[in-house]
Amino acid sequence: MSNEHAPLLAHGVCGLSVDTASTPNAVPRKLNTFFGVIVPTVLSMFSIVLFLRTGFVVGHAGLLQGLVMLLVAYIIISLTILSICAISTNGAVQGGGAYFMISRSLGPEFGGSIGLMFFLAKVCACGVYVLGLVEAILDIFGQDSASSSALRVLPQGYWYTVMYSSIVLLLVLLVCLVGAHIFARTSFLILLVVTISLLSIYISPLALTTPLNFLISHQGPGNHTLTYNASYTGFNGTTLRDNLGCDYTVDYSTGKEMSFASVFAVMFTSCTGIMAGANMSGELKNPSAAIPKGTIIAVLYTCIVYVLLFILASSTCERTLLVQDYGFFQSINIWPPFVTIGIYCSALSAAMCSLIGASRILHALALDQLFGFPLAPAAITSSSGNPWVAVLYTWGLAQCVVFAGQLNAIAGLVTVFYLLAYAAVDLACLALEWASAPNFRPTFQVFSWHTCLLGILSCLVMMFVINPVYSSASIILLLLLLLFLHYRSPTSSWGYISQALIFHQVRKYLLMLDVRKDHVKFWRPQVLLMVANPRSSCQLINFVNQLKKGGLFVLGHVKLGDLDTLPSDPVQQQYNFWLSLVDKLGVKAFVDLTLSSSVRQGTQHLLRITGLGGMKPNTLVLGFYDNLPSLQAHFPPVRHVESPRWLTPEEYVGIISDAIKMSKNVCLGRYFFQLQGESMGTKMDGAERIIDVWPLNLLRPGSTSAASVDVCSLFLLQMACVLNMASRWRHARMRIFLCVEAESSDQGWVVKEETFRELLRKLRIRASIKIVPWDSVVQLYGQKQTQDTELGELGLTRSAPALSEDFLSAVNCLLMEHSAQAAVRFLYLPRPPTHSGQSQQYLSQLEAVTHGLGPTLLIHGLTPVTCTEL
Repeated sequence: MSNEHAPLLAHGVCGLSVDTASTPNAVPRKLNTFFGVIVPTVLSMFSIVLFLRTGFVVGHAGLLQGLVMLLVAYIIISLTILSICAISTNGAVQGGGAYFMISRSLGPEFGGSIGLMFFLAKVCACGVYVLGLVEAILDIFGQDSASSSALRVLPQGYWYTVMYSSIVLLLVLLVCLVGAHIFARTSFLILLVVTISLLSIYISPLALTTPLNFLISHQGPGNHTLTYNASYTGFNGTTLRDNLGCDYTVDYSTGKEMSFASVFAVMFTSCTGIMAGANMSGELKNPSAAIPKGTIIAVLYTCIVYVLLFILASSTCERTLLVQDYGFFQSINIWPPFVTIGIYCSALSAAMCSLIGASRILHALALDQLFGFPLAPAAITSSSGNPWVAVLYTWGLAQCVVFAGQLNAIAGLVTVFYLLAYAAVDLACLALEWASAPNFRPTFQVFSWHTCLLGILSCLVMMFVINPVYSSASIILLLLLLLFLHYRSPTSSWGYISQALIFHQVRKYLLMLDVRKDHVKFWRPQVLLMVANPRSSCQLINFVNQLKKGGLFVLGHVKLGDLDTLPSDPVQQQYNFWLSLVDKLGVKAFVDLTLSSSVRQGTQHLLRITGLGGMKPNTLVLGFYDNLPSLQAHFPPVRHVESPRWLTPEEYVGIISDAIKMSKNVCLGRYFFQLQGESMGTKMDGAERIIDVWPLNLLRPGSTSAASVDVCSLFLLQMACVLNMASRWRHARMRIFLCVEAESSDQGWVVKEETFRELLRKLRIRASIKIVPWDSVVQLYGQKQTQDTELGELGLTRSAPALSEDFLSAVNCLLMEHSAQAAVRFLYLPRPPTHSGQSQQYLSQLEAVTHGLGPTLLIHGLTPVTCTEL
């Protein structure tokens, strides 16, 4: 899996290293499961909700709905954790955490867009934690606080809150600039302090058995002071019963009426730290083992803590205390500073963890250069490997977030961002599972596509329950980022899950495409275009792309050689060049190359093996010469006019004969280098173009006396009609020329014209019919032929007649006279001679007839392609 960590290929992009442990300048990995995953995950999930919003949730929602919220939240994150564990144990995980896993699973478009959304979620979460910390500080030291502390010296108000938040955020920045490993070591001490604070909360109801009464005051509307009497009862059955149900009231911090959705949004911020360990993947010794193990342990631990805390609060405190004093744990603690220190430590550590995690995601995005120049500086690191520029970027955005001023005001936005990121992780795992890729073999097996799908649906549902506006806006932003990265087209060797899913579906539908159910009503051209040199065939390639009408289009090429005499297959090295040609021309074509001792034999191979099932070529197109100067590095120059051809006449005509024997229709293109307006980016609808169709065999005038046309003529009409339906030819005028002997005594051409008009009406072909008298041309054909009478009639016997130069010149003049203004001409291609010795004569006749005409397609059709019935 060396390519799993290969860099981006386009735009000079560099990516993540293949193996940081073996790279000389790699940053050493220092953190184990406990310090690198469990500690930061637990601290992130405790954050400010543990101490400052437990009463908010239980007081408004009641114990029962509070436990339901907790259950829903932990079901969502548990399903996501299963996906994280599966992805992280399916290969080596590098720096960037969730972004790395998603991008290497879904490709750069999904990975980059979702990674940026996850970065924004971490930034907003950092702002939430900082605002929560400032709220706790002001509860103790604020001048407007109801606290009895003698240190009420801090002035309060919106701008003071922003200033205090900025100071705290600056402190967080200084710590993060030191480095993640320093924070990881100190975070263990913080976890110890938080644990001691938690133990004091659990022990306090056992020590404080006497009820306590509190007088709580808040600043109300119109500068009125609102006062509430609240009580702590200790463990009491009546208190528990009163707190079972919900009673949503006004949130005193924001002045807004609360609901299930708004309370859940605040509560869910306690569940947004499950990827704190994954975001430290660049510093973990063994991320594939540490991330699943540490995350599961941390989540189970925090779930137990929250359930016990909800039961404790609802059993000991009246609803008024819970709703009107979010910091009530300090008031009912055996030693209030325990809780105060716990709040400060948990909020500060959560803010630092979010800032570090967000900066690591941004650093990984910058390394991959998915967003180009704006994020390029974020790839810079210090000598110790700390991405200090990414930290500064993150700090600047978090500074913008604290201008919200209130924790509850932005909790909904943070929750929506996280739910979207979690849904993306579930989507990544679901896509890998549905793709059934053999290399998706995670060592963690406790998941299925059912858990992934349930995780996605639950995340999306809760997003819209919390805030439909934020949810819609975040999804729109995600789609815009996705489109930006898609059109920027960063090519990577990470692997695209979309390719695996497409392969899976295409194989299934190809098996369902039964050739025995083909019907002429649904026939469409499926073209194999043989290209000797792409330089000389670009206009023809573009033209055939318009002619295919949604059918199969394959560019075929034969490389001469013998594999027995070569060290390796030279064809494999050429595929990427040909695919680049397809991209450059903007055509919807496949590429099929082969190695053969002769072009004719190689073409036979391609005609037989190209395509799968019901998608196989039914038409062979051979072209002439033009030029493409921009591909000189990979394709040889165009053959000089005086240089020998790569094909002998016998081999070229043999290819035509082989295709006809194999029941393939044949088209020969000439002068297509003169065709204008077929390149990608040319905007035209063909309003000034003319398509001329000569459906009768001009080299055998005797065949035109019949009142009906043959299969080849109908095929020729169908191909012209298909071209007329293409986007760049839809408004072109189509003209059909009928050559008649006007001086004939039986006047059969009149009947022939009427018959032809009736045929066009039945075939729903809109075209004008032009009657062309060619009595003088027929007379030249009827003159005495050369001595080679043994050649027979062209197309019906085993040999070709020798046509006089005067006759060929007359046919050419006839075409020049009537089709000089046409953009493209469709001519009847006679069947080639059976005897190879007449190949040169056959080609000379075709060359003489089409000389100087301009873009011309000679067509020999074998397939019935028209239908007049429903």
